[in-house]
Amino acid sequence: MDFSLSPEQRLLVETARKFVASDLMPLEDEVESARALDPAKARAIFQRSKALGLYAVNIPTELGGGGLSALDTCLAEEQFGHTTDILIRRAFGNVYEVLLLANDRQRQIWLLPCVRGERTFSVAFTEPGAGSDAAGIKTRAVRHGAGWRLSGQKIFVSDAMFSDFFVVSAVTDPGAGAQDGNTMRISLFIVDKGLPGFTLGRDQPMMGLAGTSHMELFFDNVALGPEHLLGEEGRGLSHAFATLGRIRLAHIGARAVGRATRILKLMTDHAGERRQFGQALGEFQMVQQMLADSAIEINAARLLVLHAAHDIDQGRDARERISMVKVYAAEMLGRVADRAVQVFGGSGFAKGLPIERFYRDARVFRIFDGTSEIHRAVVARALLKHGSARFADIL
Repeated sequence: MDFSLSPEQRLLVETARKFVASDLMPLEDEVESARALDPAKARAIFQRSKALGLYAVNIPTELGGGGLSALDTCLAEEQFGHTTDILIRRAFGNVYEVLLLANDRQRQIWLLPCVRGERTFSVAFTEPGAGSDAAGIKTRAVRHGAGWRLSGQKIFVSDAMFSDFFVVSAVTDPGAGAQDGNTMRISLFIVDKGLPGFTLGRDQPMMGLAGTSHMELFFDNVALGPEHLLGEEGRGLSHAFATLGRIRLAHIGARAVGRATRILKLMTDHAGERRQFGQALGEFQMVQQMLADSAIEINAARLLVLHAAHDIDQGRDARERISMVKVYAAEMLGRVADRAVQVFGGSGFAKGLPIERFYRDARVFRIFDGTSEIHRAVVARALLKHGSARFADIL
């Protein structure tokens, strides 16, 4: 069991770290103030990232992506997590693995242009009455000739303002009830912005994540052809569960580790430089405890992330381990950010330093991509079904 990075992995981490520090971090204050990213600067960081081979690293090389393993993707995503959400999106892309379900025609229209950075898409699953309960959606897709008619509403669709198409979940077999966990009633559709009957609603202002839009989508009898069905009819949730776990691991787990690592560095530097009562803050044992606990928890979260990524690369079902990561990494980030506010004192609560922004941004990690409560339930059900040895035993 070797925990050291290979030369190639070290180069990947160093390249991503340098790019984030030199090209993205200097834009953070501007994004926070304007709550938007200048389009010219967005284009510039995209071009720079693509030249470095950091765009769409999770997509196979035969499709034009970076072809990284799940583990290597998480190594890169940890470095991406050092900066803010909108800069990550514009620099590294939103090419979610769910689009790998595309057939040959769909690849040409939607997938390959995304990998090249010519198109951008968002996933639209959440509804006013269905958040963590993905099977409880009301959006309907009704058969109409060879195609479909889509009607319904989605909310909190991240990056919807920038995206030009969406992967949308809809009920295609209302006769199969949502009770008892029935997932054979929902399908996925690719829906282009601008189709007749498709309108954007308001951009919901958020507590954090400045610069990233979170919009409502409305579908009023939107005509879709057979080419808009993504994957198999009736297997939408199965497809989502099978493909979005890797994104959850990278975008929540790995990025939370990266963000917490940056926060810990700021805390440690401040504790060494700030003096009170004739000594450095870092000499007070209660401050030392906050620093030590943060370092311990960051390392534990990183190992959870890499373990789950390794399982994916070995072809094992990592769903429950990813749920463990989601809970622990998200809550770890919240604790580290909270400690940072305490160590920085008044300046940690004030605008001008990034600490209060990190604190606000960290809160949503426990909510999106499934709440902590939902993922704890996933782990508990697996324990009760398979026994504790599945997760608690080394063998």
